[in-house]
Amino acid sequence: MSEFRVEQQSTRQQRRAALFGKSRQVALGALLPILIFVLWQTLSTSGEFSVSQLPPPAEVLSGTLGLIERGTLWGHIAISLQRVFAGFAIGALLGIALGSAVGLSKTVSQLLQPTIGALRAVPSLAWVPLLLIWMGIYEEPKITLIALGAFFPVFTTVAAGLAAVDRNLIEVGRAYGLKTIKLVTKILLPASSPIIFSGLRLGLAQAWLFLVAAELIASSKGLGFLLLDSQNTARTDVLFMTIILLALLGKLSDVIIAKIEKRALRWI
Repeated sequence: MSEFRVEQQSTRQQRRAALFGKSRQVALGALLPILIFVLWQTLSTSGEFSVSQLPPPAEVLSGTLGLIERGTLWGHIAISLQRVFAGFAIGALLGIALGSAVGLSKTVSQLLQPTIGALRAVPSLAWVPLLLIWMGIYEEPKITLIALGAFFPVFTTVAAGLAAVDRNLIEVGRAYGLKTIKLVTKILLPASSPIIFSGLRLGLAQAWLFLVAAELIASSKGLGFLLLDSQNTARTDVLFMTIILLALLGKLSDVIIAKIEKRALRWI
């Protein structure tokens, strides 16, 4: 009976410690945004900046509510999410496929690495005119540009992750009779999964970065379009709101990938 009580007390202490650790993490993570908000409020009401240069938080909130009341904000968010995740899915799949080929074969690496390395150095806006000529002004060039942004980080990390797997592990797998597919699923994937997921998170972040460039391609909807439109109409409140939304959506999507990563690594 006493052993049961000791075990129960130990479990309670572990839960309290875990709750304290999580609360501390949340508090520390919220500290900098709160300081930024206070600084923003102070500077916007001190008279050093005009409202057109630095609108106060209340005005940004008012502009946001205005877009929600008109029913336009959700449409902009929805189309941007659709473009980001479609482009990310295409870019990530291609990055995993080609990165795996490069990481597992020296011949393929020597064949592809120089060209892909050179293409990676091309700025995102340099692709825009070419994509417009090739694909027109509809969704295809936008999604293609986002896919390009997602592809390079995923490709690089997958190739590096698989190339860094200890070859002794592969030899042990072969000694136990594992063939190509089972060797990949039983040895290579578990060993390189953390690096691969890091590449996916970088690719998703890059997809959000390329979204703005993509939505400069003759868009009439999307958060990138809102940025450009708010600049042209001198709506700094909408400009600030869009930047904040991009930051929040990017962080939320990264949290989702991190949750998937945690479950996948536990399963592997």
